[in-house]
Amino acid sequence: MGVIIVYETHSTSADNERGVATGWLPGRLSDRGRAEARELGERRRNDGVDVVFTSDLARAVETADIAFAGSGIPIRQDPRLRECNYGDLNGTSAKELSARKTDHVDTPFPGGESYRDVVERTRSLLDDLVRDFDRMRIVLIGHSATKWALDHILKGQDLTAAMNGDFAWQPGWEYALGSA
Repeated sequence: MGVIIVYETHSTSADNERGVATGWLPGRLSDRGRAEARELGERRRNDGVDVVFTSDLARAVETADIAFAGSGIPIRQDPRLRECNYGDLNGTSAKELSARKTDHVDTPFPGGESYRDVVERTRSLLDDLVRDFDRMRIVLIGHSATKWALDHILKGQDLTAAMNGDFAWQPGWEYALGSA
């Protein structure tokens, strides 16, 4: 029993390409991002996926919609998968934000939230998944903060260490939730 989670990041956005930390702003996929979303669908459509949960931010929704269009796999939007809310810094330089991110592990960004808040949102979602989706394979589409929260909760990695680790893209990460 348990849940298998396949975590995928949203595809490349226009903001990613411009070096902008979108945060809770919607964002849109770039041409490259739309191609990546199609590749995601090719990887996962016949992978035994029962349901897809995506952040409700536009760039993640667009990724899921392109990847799983016409597949019959249900897509559910969940705000608990959102990126960290950088508050007053949503839409700022990604480089500038990255230099300050560990200052906000426990202290919220001005007008926003902390990365610990992201962990608690993610934990709430995982509690629901283990209760309601036992024995299923689920794709989660989120953001960098989602990945750090999953590594912290499900792998026991120190949150700051997860945030400072190399975030090299790969075609998904698998996690076992419960006794999967």
